[in-house]
Amino acid sequence: MHRVAVLAVPPVTAFDLTIPELVFGAALVGGSPGYEVRVGTPEPGLVAATGSLQVSVPHGLDVVDGAHTVIVTGTGARSDADPRVLAALRGAAAAGSRIASICTGAFVLAQAGLLDGRRATTYWPFTTELAERFPRVEVVGDVLFVDDGDVLSSAGLMAGMDLCLHLVRSDHGAAVANAVARLALAVPVRFGGQAQTATGPLPESRAFSLAETRAWALGRLDEPLPLGELAAHAHTSVRTLTRRFQAETGLTPLRWLLEQRVDRARELLEVTDLPVDRVAERSGLGSADSLRHHLLRRVGLTPRAYRERARQGGSAAPGTSTTPVR
Repeated sequence: MHRVAVLAVPPVTAFDLTIPELVFGAALVGGSPGYEVRVGTPEPGLVAATGSLQVSVPHGLDVVDGAHTVIVTGTGARSDADPRVLAALRGAAAAGSRIASICTGAFVLAQAGLLDGRRATTYWPFTTELAERFPRVEVVGDVLFVDDGDVLSSAGLMAGMDLCLHLVRSDHGAAVANAVARLALAVPVRFGGQAQTATGPLPESRAFSLAETRAWALGRLDEPLPLGELAAHAHTSVRTLTRRFQAETGLTPLRWLLEQRVDRARELLEVTDLPVDRVAERSGLGSADSLRHHLLRRVGLTPRAYRERARQGGSAAPGTSTTPVR
């Protein structure tokens, strides 16, 4: 079982701290838990959180011993991290653990020297501070998360869930990650390069949502879905559909459909023995050549190579690019 150690650095961001257990705890592989998650802190017991809360953390820093993945979640303390935490992180990295941060946890990784010479990100209000304080870090601003191999970092709040789902997908494939996303009522895939902040206007009515139309489209990915048909289902104009789709997802409707179709193809390659041309048809990509083109663009693997890697139990998804996908 893959062991995940989560480090709570006080004052912790309580929301961030819940994300790893929510995501990894729901990941089932062959009907069995795929991960064991333990949360630790320098002084076990009640730990201060940002705001008026306190969080009970039962374990110490020994949770990193033998952990395959170590995650530092958001903290209100962006400087003077506990030397014991920094030593534990350096030791975990030296032992070959995968290291990740959520939100301002990146400042702790930077203090440990684990981001030197690497690409990293953090919650957007603090990217400038991270870059100024740690000039050896290549700070990538306004992206959801950065996968730099064995060290990963995300922006704040829901971007932490995106990062954890990305890790599940890398470890166990699209089918397992999508099942977790469904349980969490989360978007199955938001890629690292997607912007943290929406630059367009919000929908005029908070009550209006395209969630039902997106769910309807997901059940028909193998069918042609022109903009007019999507707009008709949403009872709106094509122009309004496009504007609101971008406000809610960060993508145009057609780009969102393409990403969902590639994701469906990945899942079919992982869990079925369908020929590649049938996978392309059932995912709505049309032809084996189209599937090959889009899969190479997304993960750098041909359909056959992707299937073989997934069947071997390894990661079927190389590191996500931080190139914007809109």
